[in-house]
Amino acid sequence: MRRALYLLPLGLFLWLAVYFALGLQKDPRLIPSALVDKPVPAFSLPALYDDAPGLSEKDFKGRVVILNIFASWCVPCRVEHPLWMQIKKEQVLPIHGIAWKDKKSNAIDWLKQLGDPYDLIGHDPQNQAGIEWGVYGVPETYIIDWAGRIRYKHVGPLHPEIWEKDLLPVVQRLKKEKKVS
Repeated sequence: MRRALYLLPLGLFLWLAVYFALGLQKDPRLIPSALVDKPVPAFSLPALYDDAPGLSEKDFKGRVVILNIFASWCVPCRVEHPLWMQIKKEQVLPIHGIAWKDKKSNAIDWLKQLGDPYDLIGHDPQNQAGIEWGVYGVPETYIIDWAGRIRYKHVGPLHPEIWEKDLLPVVQRLKKEKKVS
């Protein structure tokens, strides 16, 4: 009986060691999204610019589109912004944006300073659409296919290596799928 009592803490220790060892093998940047392979959620946001159209789920059908969720106060958003400007210049695909939890004037000034790579920009100061999209923080990037289905989600800033290795192949595959069908 006493021997079993001594083995209990050892067994518990071994179980915890295995549990944490398996957990350490996972990439902490990979945050699963329940929305991947599902339709874009229903939402409607006013435009960031007064003289421009807003953004809704209807804007994500008929072509492969990227959605980038950003904010002027977000330092990683500033880091990735030159890549968005390059993608826009190369006309790889349309880029839509959501100015998330940001003051309208700050977001507009930020885009005037750094350049505006977005075709459409919705303004979400109260996180209304962010909740529907399951936003954890900024920046977040989604690739949406021709049918309006979310096919990929990236959390954190994009760098050219991540774009080339992870996102661009998804974009190219989705564009080919439409041409074949």
